[in-house]
Amino acid sequence: MKFIETSLQGAFIIEPEPNRDERGFFARTFCAREFAEHGLVSQFVQCSISSSSRRGTLRGLHYQLPPACETKLVRCSAGAIYDVIVDLRADSPTYLQHIGVELTARNHRALYVPEMFAHGMQILEDNTEVSYQISEFYAPGKAAGLRYDDPKLAINWPIPVSSIAEKDKGWPLLA
Repeated sequence: MKFIETSLQGAFIIEPEPNRDERGFFARTFCAREFAEHGLVSQFVQCSISSSSRRGTLRGLHYQLPPACETKLVRCSAGAIYDVIVDLRADSPTYLQHIGVELTARNHRALYVPEMFAHGMQILEDNTEVSYQISEFYAPGKAAGLRYDDPKLAINWPIPVSSIAEKDKGWPLLA
């Protein structure tokens, strides 16, 4: 696997290194030893999937507050997404900065999302499925979020939003 550092300290794009032959390819997408060698969380307690039927759907931006902070490993298993993370670590030099990464079933990339990062995604193709490995158990009382259209974040989503949950529209603005 290739661990590609992003501009947000601690966040990585993970690319598999496929072994190809006439049948196709085989590649590891997770190895606890390699993740630990890179100083990353290597134990996940939950795996989840989300399915979105319509292009333009937006999910997020979500995170969990201490002591239930989550690290996530996000991969698109069908279709395509524009995946966004926002650094919420107050002591970080990249506080409130964000990056966006295209994850697709074709590029097989994953995004490693450290704890205290908000995470959201926009669906780029109909019938898209996303899988998550998560380091902490879901704690509804610790769930929080940011507005996807917060002017302070100025996230440039690639296509118009066609669908979003009422909860995600209702998060307070940062300013």
